Amino acid sequence: MTFTEPAFWLALLQIIGVNIVLSGDNAVVIALAARSLPPQQQKKAVIWGSGAAVVMRIVLTVVAVELLRLPYLKFAGAALLLWIGIQLLIPEEEEGGAGGNANAGLIAAIRTILIADLVMSLDNVIAVAAAAKGSLFLLILGLLISIPLVIFGSTVLMRFMERFPIIVTIGAGLIGWVAGEMTATDPSVKDWVDANAAWLHYGAPVIGAILVIAFGKWLASRSAEGEVDRPIVDLASSSDQHVVAGVPGTAPPMRVLIAADDSEASLHGVRQFIAQSRTTPAAVAVDLLNVQSPLHRDVSNFVEEAAIKSMHHDEGLNALAAARAALEQAGVPCTVHIGVGDFPHVVIHYAKSLGAQKVYLTPTARREAMDLDATIAHMKRHVDLPVSVLQ
Repeated sequence: MTFTEPAFWLALLQIIGVNIVLSGDNAVVIALAARSLPPQQQKKAVIWGSGAAVVMRIVLTVVAVELLRLPYLKFAGAALLLWIGIQLLIPEEEEGGAGGNANAGLIAAIRTILIADLVMSLDNVIAVAAAAKGSLFLLILGLLISIPLVIFGSTVLMRFMERFPIIVTIGAGLIGWVAGEMTATDPSVKDWVDANAAWLHYGAPVIGAILVIAFGKWLASRSAEGEVDRPIVDLASSSDQHVVAGVPGTAPPMRVLIAADDSEASLHGVRQFIAQSRTTPAAVAVDLLNVQSPLHRDVSNFVEEAAIKSMHHDEGLNALAAARAALEQAGVPCTVHIGVGDFPHVVIHYAKSLGAQKVYLTPTARREAMDLDATIAHMKRHVDLPVSVLQ
C-alpha cells in the first residue's frame, strides 16, 4: 500500500482507533503510577516509562505481524479479538481490595508503567498487527501517532470516552471488524475466498462488528441486572460533607437523592431542582451523589488501591463542586457522596441506604449504555421510590 491508496489511510485510521480504545487502562496506570511523585518527577516518570513501553510495544507488534503470516494463526487471533471486543462492552468490576504493591519513587513508577504495559498490551498487539495488514511501515507509523496521544492525553481521553460512551461501542465494533477481516485473509483460505467467495472480504468484517456489539450489549445488560446486591464503598470523607441541621421543633426535612456531575446538562437539572424547592413549603435535605466509572480490574494489579480511591475521590469532588455550591448558595442542606460502579446500581444502593424519599436523576455523563428512561425503568424494578428526571 502507498500514500495514494485509500486502503492505506483506512488501515492507518484503524490502527490509531484500535490503539486508542484499547489503551485506556494503560493510560490510567501511567497517570496513577506518577500520581504520588513530586511534580518535578511526574513528567520524567511518564516520559521515560512510556518511552520504554513504546519501543517494547513496537517490537512485540512487529513480531505479531510476522506470526500472522503463518496459516491458521489469524483464526486464533480473530477469536481472541472477538473476545476482546465483547469485553470492552461489559461493565467493569469495582476495584477490590487486591491493590498492587506499587512503591513511591521515580524508578518504581517507571518500572510499574513498563511492566503494566507489557502485561496489558496483548490485546493492542494482536489488534494493531491485524489492522496493519502486513505493512511494517504502516504499523510503526500508526503506533507513533496513536501512542503519544494516549500517553500525554490519558486524562482527557478517558473523560472523553466516559462522557461519550458511544466511542467505546464504535471501538468494540471496529475490533470485531478487524477480526472479521482476519478470518477472510488467513493464508489457509485466502486463495479460496478470492476465487469463490470474494464477498467475505466485506461480509466477514460486517458480521464480526455486529457479533461483537450485539453479544457484548447482551452480556452487559445481564451484568447490570446482577449488580444490585454488590456492596458500595462511599469515597466521600466527613471533611468533604457539610450538613445543615434542621430547626428544633419542626418536621424533619424530606430527604432526596440527586445524581449529578459537572456537565452543563446536569447543572441545569440541579438549578431546576433549586427553583422547584423554592415553590414548596416543605423543607428538603439533599444527598448529592456522583457516580465514578470503575477502572478495569487489571489496573489494580499494578497500582495501589489507595491511589485509585484517591483519584476517584478527587474527581468526584471536582465533578460535584459546581452543583454543591449552587445548592449551598440557595440554602439547601446537602451531603456529598461518591460511589464507584454501574450507574443504576450505585444510585439504587444510595437510595436504599440513605433512606431517600425521592430520587432525582440529571443527564450526567455516567449512564453507561442506558438512556435516562431505561435507567428509570431499571431502578423502579429494584427500589420502591418515585424517580424523576431533572433536565
